Order: sequence, then C-alpha cells, then structure tokens
Amino acid sequence: MTTYRDRAEAGRMLADRLSALVGDPDVIVLGLVRGGVPVAEVIAQRLGAPLDVLVVRKLGMPWAREVAFGALGPGGVQVLNDIVASRLSPEDIAEVRQREQAELERRERLYRAGRPPLDLTGRTAVIVDDGLATGATARAAVQVVRHLGGRRVIVAVPVGSQEAYEMLSAEADQIVCPQHPAEFMAVSAYYDDFHEVSDDEVIDALKATA
Repeated sequence: MTTYRDRAEAGRMLADRLSALVGDPDVIVLGLVRGGVPVAEVIAQRLGAPLDVLVVRKLGMPWAREVAFGALGPGGVQVLNDIVASRLSPEDIAEVRQREQAELERRERLYRAGRPPLDLTGRTAVIVDDGLATGATARAAVQVVRHLGGRRVIVAVPVGSQEAYEMLSAEADQIVCPQHPAEFMAVSAYYDDFHEVSDDEVIDALKATA
C-alpha cells in the first residue's frame, strides 16, 4: 500500500499520468468539492489547463444517505437511478431533492462568485477527487458532465476501491486510478495528511489558477 504525503503529492503523481493532455486547449480540470480541489489544482497547473469546481450533490435514501438514488448538478441537471428511486414516494424524493438543491445552490454561489455557469460543450473534462470509496459521487459527476455537454470524460483519482474502479471504468471514457486494492480501507488511510478541506481553500485554489 502506497500512502501520499498530502493531496498535492497525489495531484503531482496523477499529473504525470495525464501528461498526454498537456497543451490540449479543450481540456478543463474539475475538482469535486471539496476534497478533490487541492488535487485538481496541482493537475491543472501541470497541464496548463483551466481549473473549475464541479458541485455535485448525491441524493441519498432517507434511511441510508450513503445509498444514492440519484444526484444533482449545476444548471438544473438531475440524474436518477430509476430502480433505486422507485422504492421511494414522490414526497420522499422531493424532500431530499429540496434539501440537496439548497446546499448545491449555496456552494455554487460561494465558489462561482460571479463567474459564468459551467459550460462543458465539446470539452475534455478531467474529473478529480481525492479518492473513491463507493464511487457514487464520481459516477454522478460523470453523468452531470455529459449532461453539460462534455465530449470526453476522464476520472482521475489517487486511490479507490476495486468495486468503484470497475464501476467508473464502465461510466467514464478513461479512468486514471493507480491504486484500487481489493481490500480497500477508508480513503483517509492512504494519506498522511487528510485534513478536511475548507471553503477558503477551495476559493484560494480557484484564484490561484484563474
């Protein structure tokens, strides 16, 4: 098992594996809020590509929030897993959606800070997170990027569970994930420094790569 000193080191390692994208004007690097942003910042700088954030809110079952029945993205994008969602009443779905939509809009206002909405038409989007546990959020992110017009979707993460790796391999056009052990521990176990990323860190990263 390889551990990373911090998210920046993980970003440098991933950037080396994405070097074929250097100089491609269609590439945009999207950090999943919040933990993926410090990783994505390093990748964007190394590739010479713009950095933005992708705010995705997982729609979790009321009695088990980690089990997703769908996701919300910017611009009114909603992705539902009909098989899972069919177990819920319309009222349950509406209640969860309302709560997550409010949080999505709060984060969008905070991080976009007057910048135009995300438009991925014809772009190669590199979705970056600091790790994959279930992979549900990253899977939703891939679907959101496609809804926003992304032409090619690459998922880049330093570590993930084997199950999540296989799921994302089927969803994305490419996945870069150097570690995907069968016996996966929590994402935090693969980092020496895995502090909770603050809103200020996200905003600073966006300013630094503007």
